[in-house]
Amino acid sequence: MMTPDTLVVDTYRLKPAQVKALAKLKILTLKDLLYHFPNRHEVPALERKINELKEVPKDRRASEKVSVYGIVLSTKISKAFRKKIPLAEMTIEDETGKLKAVWFHQVYLVKPFAPGRAVKLTGVVSKRKDEIYLSNPQIEAVDELGGGTLFKPNEANEAFEAQNFLLPIYPESRGVSSAWFEYRIKQLIASGILELITDPIPPEILKKYNLPSLKTALVWLHAPQTEDQVKVARKRLAFEEIFFIQLARQSLRKKYQEHSSFKIKVTDELLKDFISRFPFTLTGAQEQTIKQILEDFTKGEPMMRLLEGDVGSGKTAVAAVTAFAVVKSGGLSVAYMVPTEILARQHFESFIQYFRHLNINIGLITGGECRKFPSKIEVSGHTHISRAQLLKWVANGDIPILIGTHTLIQKTVKFKNLAYVIIDEQHRFGVEQRAKLASRHERLPHLLSMTATPIPRTLALTVYGDLDLSLLDESPIGRKPIITEIIPESERAKSYEKIRTEIKIGRQAFVICPRIDEPDLLKELAVEAKSAKTEAERLQTKIFPEFEVGLVHSKLLPKDKEQVMADFTTGKIDILVATSVVEVGVNVPNATMIIIEGAERFGLAQLHQLRGRVLRSSHQAYCFIFSDKKSGKALERLRALGQAKSGFELAEIDLKLRGSGALAGGKQWGISDIGMEALQNLKMVEAARAEAKIIIATNPNFALPDQKMIHFE
Repeated sequence: MMTPDTLVVDTYRLKPAQVKALAKLKILTLKDLLYHFPNRHEVPALERKINELKEVPKDRRASEKVSVYGIVLSTKISKAFRKKIPLAEMTIEDETGKLKAVWFHQVYLVKPFAPGRAVKLTGVVSKRKDEIYLSNPQIEAVDELGGGTLFKPNEANEAFEAQNFLLPIYPESRGVSSAWFEYRIKQLIASGILELITDPIPPEILKKYNLPSLKTALVWLHAPQTEDQVKVARKRLAFEEIFFIQLARQSLRKKYQEHSSFKIKVTDELLKDFISRFPFTLTGAQEQTIKQILEDFTKGEPMMRLLEGDVGSGKTAVAAVTAFAVVKSGGLSVAYMVPTEILARQHFESFIQYFRHLNINIGLITGGECRKFPSKIEVSGHTHISRAQLLKWVANGDIPILIGTHTLIQKTVKFKNLAYVIIDEQHRFGVEQRAKLASRHERLPHLLSMTATPIPRTLALTVYGDLDLSLLDESPIGRKPIITEIIPESERAKSYEKIRTEIKIGRQAFVICPRIDEPDLLKELAVEAKSAKTEAERLQTKIFPEFEVGLVHSKLLPKDKEQVMADFTTGKIDILVATSVVEVGVNVPNATMIIIEGAERFGLAQLHQLRGRVLRSSHQAYCFIFSDKKSGKALERLRALGQAKSGFELAEIDLKLRGSGALAGGKQWGISDIGMEALQNLKMVEAARAEAKIIIATNPNFALPDQKMIHFE
């Protein structure tokens, strides 16, 4: 008997390429197949003979696609005459004539189709020099011609097929096309398998929010008759995903706070003296956040707080003040975990500046080194020590503050009275990682998660639903707003002259590229964008031969990467060409300019992070945006980068402009594309959160169902 847990390979006769493609898409069971959702729906293309094709006006092309069947006569790969972009051509014929199809940037599409193959092309009809052709059509192999779809419904499916007025378009992988998914999923639905799937949302909640049942939502999504059915189905499935994420987060919070924690109290006089030595004045937002954290410390239950701070807003200072309060309480330890070795070393140096007047030991542990401050040889400096010695001093409390990478969560690292865990760039660590660091102790430590990644309120309420929220929404006093400019290609030379002028007066610059190496344009999904290696060589030899140009990227060995960053920090390198490896935590106050090549290939949140690399001093900072896009949403997003007053405002714009699945690389949050749609609806998120809180409060042992839709970190 066929059930939702039946394996796809046991149900259908599959080719090896199809098995591999389904595994790549993580489709193993029939339930997985049902939860492989269309990413859009289209009005079905009209099937036409070649001699029936006519040019369609531009304003009607999106709704008037055609499908043509034919035999491949020839294929050709070249480069367009003017822009030198990859170009593929194919000529097909049917019994009525010949037709040319053209693809730009997608030359890999024609490679599998040799002359003599039968194909189906679906796209819009265009015309150039009195010749009709298809521009960038979809292409698939077929086993027969004749103006009918390859997948004809059987008798059991005829009624089901007749009701379908919108064509679902599914995410594909080489070996399984959208048409394959459409046919198989409709077969599944017609088989009655939906009757075997239990709806995980209680009926009273469905009724309260006027949501359809799971069975109805799946039918409406895979075989809709109207756009409204699609919208309602996606809304229901989006609510489902957010609801179960909220349940998991609220359950985690309740379990965490059932434990006791350390009560920490420090005098106002000690705090004021510590803060008075800072070379800057705290902002009101910093003072308010410190107050919130210190109040949490006194409650006796473990704090769970997220600190959102815009780039350069002073999160490290808040971490230092609150860590000082913990250490001064006597016999307690602090762990500060960050995602990269570069960032760990940077925070280690920052904490030394904050604590150097005190007799407090600070340790650094990464995969590559262990250090201790102060050094016995040089009291004002730090020194390398063995890992065994560091672990011994941490275990007996002689080093009360330990800063490091994920190495901190290894079993060999034992703390004496770990009272406070600080996690920087929270989204780069999963819930399990942070829980592992925090939960190996009888009394749970207070937890402060920090991030400079701009997060819309709905996303923060969802993925950080177990944490209280603090915001640093003020810039440090004296910080000048960055000047952001979108530079057309004709103005590139002027930007280089501006950079040359600034470097001559002692400043430095970043140049960010989307990729490390040059792309192979004949390969599928090749990113046609500037590479860091090639750009570094071009800038050094042709544009800025009088300056020192450096290169850093993720493929460099850690020691080489560290050397390049050290040379840039000390001014030996004037211009650093990099990939997004410098997105987080790199702090070079003297760098006041950044060029971002191929900016349309980065999310707005990532662009904001990259731009933040030059927001580290009181000097005027500049961001030069280079993009191939001259219009459309991509350019609208880039303009928003210059207009938004803060990262928080930018995050809301990004969510609005880019929509489902795209915000800050939606998958990094563990949310599907459909779940991301819910984040544009604050009422939906708040409703899911409220219902989850009620369930966890009344039934703490509520068992989460094994949902395909849930992708927990």
